[in-house]
Amino acid sequence: MSGNVSMLRPKGGNPATSPELTDELRTAVDARAAAARELLASAVAEFGGDGEVAFANSFGAEDMVLTELILRLGLPIEIFSLDTGRLPAETYDLMARVEKHYDTRLKVYFPDAAAVETYVRNEGINAFYESVDLRKRCCQIRKVEPLRRALAGKKAWITGLRASQSTTRTGLPSSEYDKDNGLQKLNPLAEWSESEIWAFIRINEVPYNALHDQFYPSIGCAPCTRAIAVGENVRAGRWWWEDPTLKECGLHVKG
Repeated sequence: MSGNVSMLRPKGGNPATSPELTDELRTAVDARAAAARELLASAVAEFGGDGEVAFANSFGAEDMVLTELILRLGLPIEIFSLDTGRLPAETYDLMARVEKHYDTRLKVYFPDAAAVETYVRNEGINAFYESVDLRKRCCQIRKVEPLRRALAGKKAWITGLRASQSTTRTGLPSSEYDKDNGLQKLNPLAEWSESEIWAFIRINEVPYNALHDQFYPSIGCAPCTRAIAVGENVRAGRWWWEDPTLKECGLHVKG
């Protein structure tokens, strides 16, 4: 893909981020949250409470639910994030708010500067629009390699993945062995619906990315994220120029 890229920023509120908090929805969220807390506590009991379990926080709505659960429970789970160098300003704003809200300091990993410089020098600043291969190479440098450094020596890592997010995540289990990274991978929110995620956020007054209210349900690097239209899949705005049955950044490898 080449040429101009339009980043949609619609005006007006996004109804998806403010679901009606019915008694039925509140009850469902309570049950989901209890199960997630149990899975998180079990992970610490099984794998250790001295840095063996880590949570990869990308500051999406799902990850903010997990941040709330982990920090409010006081679980000894290391929370880290990947700063690709191309994140939206709103994501950096949220990172600062999280540190103040939870009185914590975030552990942030960055891509290798020399690798980024070489990629940009050889391929171009926005080369990821040109081909799937170049986009995946960019993700490899900015995301996958830093993730591997962050997970080195860990026994388990926690993600905010949900099964209903995309076709690439259908059938997502709550726990699976990650052969690519050599450790257990836990997905406490695998069965949560989008409404349940947002109900939890509203009920518990959890801070979240301002872009969600502008129809950005899934937020990654700024150049590779756009708003979605009503009725589109929640991850339709990620690498929107690619085949939706194949697009992933490489952090979550199957098989």
